[in-house]
Amino acid sequence: MSQVFFIDDEEDLRFANQQTLELAGISVTCFADAESALTQLAVETPLVVITDIRLPGLSGHKLLLKLMQQDPSLPVILITGHGDISLAVQAMQDGAYDFIEKPFASVRLTESVKRAIEKRMLTEENKTLKKALQAKETLGPRIIGTTKAIVELREMIAQIADTPADILLFGETGTGKELVARSLHEQSSRRTHNFVAINCGAVPENLIESELFGHEKGAFSGASGRRIGKFEYAQGGTLFLDEIESMPMQAQIKLLRILQERTLERLGSNKEILLDIRIIAATKVDLKQAANTGVFRQDLYYRLNIVTLNLPPLRQRFDDIQSLFHHFLLVAAARYSKAAPALPPQDVQTLLAHDWPGNVRELRNAAERYILLGKLTGLSSVNEAQATLTQNLSEQVEAFEKILIEQALTSCNGSIKDTMHQLNLARKTLYDKMQKHQIDKQAFKEQAVK
Repeated sequence: MSQVFFIDDEEDLRFANQQTLELAGISVTCFADAESALTQLAVETPLVVITDIRLPGLSGHKLLLKLMQQDPSLPVILITGHGDISLAVQAMQDGAYDFIEKPFASVRLTESVKRAIEKRMLTEENKTLKKALQAKETLGPRIIGTTKAIVELREMIAQIADTPADILLFGETGTGKELVARSLHEQSSRRTHNFVAINCGAVPENLIESELFGHEKGAFSGASGRRIGKFEYAQGGTLFLDEIESMPMQAQIKLLRILQERTLERLGSNKEILLDIRIIAATKVDLKQAANTGVFRQDLYYRLNIVTLNLPPLRQRFDDIQSLFHHFLLVAAARYSKAAPALPPQDVQTLLAHDWPGNVRELRNAAERYILLGKLTGLSSVNEAQATLTQNLSEQVEAFEKILIEQALTSCNGSIKDTMHQLNLARKTLYDKMQKHQIDKQAFKEQAVK
């Protein structure tokens, strides 16, 4: 990317000033007119724009006004002739960073450009810091964890949160799809507007269109007044459609049109309503497979599948279990005005021994019960874990080793090579331990296929 766009209709001037700036270590792209520069600005944004005031077609002053509308913090330096001083003064009032009168010394140009670049970089750095600070200070749920999948998920959320792109979330029940949707909303410029969530599987089929799109009085039997649907209520904000695979086919057709046109019509109305919303859909099934089998519209799947975020199950986040449980303990303790106790070793062992089919939601509920009852209950592996307390140290170590190997195989979808790398074991050592614990790698590959 070029640091500077230089615009002048005189070829000799362009060439001379490009050499001057490049000798000073500043990369330059030159243009003969403002229109060409604007076309390139749609692709990349330089740190500084330098333009002659008098240009064929769009003038440098009009270019300045356009650039200030698009990005007021972009430094624009004007090159002026002697008779353009009054125009240059007006341009400074309109937001120009500096103006340089012809003829000028090369050092005058390079010094002005270097200061402008420093200003732009400082502005961009402040924007980045402010965005990061807002993300940290935003009230609401947090995506906690240090495993690679969660770190990458947080990075992806930060990257796409403030874009207009619709998002598809894929993850098992309880992995935190609504939490991710709220995080996307809170880190976007839409956070001051409504976040509207609806579970498509929880609304009766005969009511879902009215619930989503709204209706006018008399649209159907029982419609005694106008109703604003979830789409309209989310105007300016974010609409979260959970379990979208459960949406009836007729509603899917209307959703596809809304995604394409960004307009809707209430039931019983012919008036189109313009929508300014972001849609985040979530599913726990393979929508591509559902589309191939006719259960879900294929065109809707491809329209939703612009950006897909995959949420890992808790069994693939072994290192996050303790920190997540501790977080939920503190939240529950504050809610019920109780102290958050330290977990004894046997309870930690119980947490790590459980496979968490209900994922993070199950872990959160376990933490709440722990605060209320003072013990872990409702986990299928509790009795098994407590039984290990009667074993000697060697037996407990072997049992724990088996758990670690099984969890690694699960996260690696049965791949021996990946499991070796994750556990830092030689192939023969891993095979010996799997044979000792009677672990069949094929079972984990079959589980991955399912």
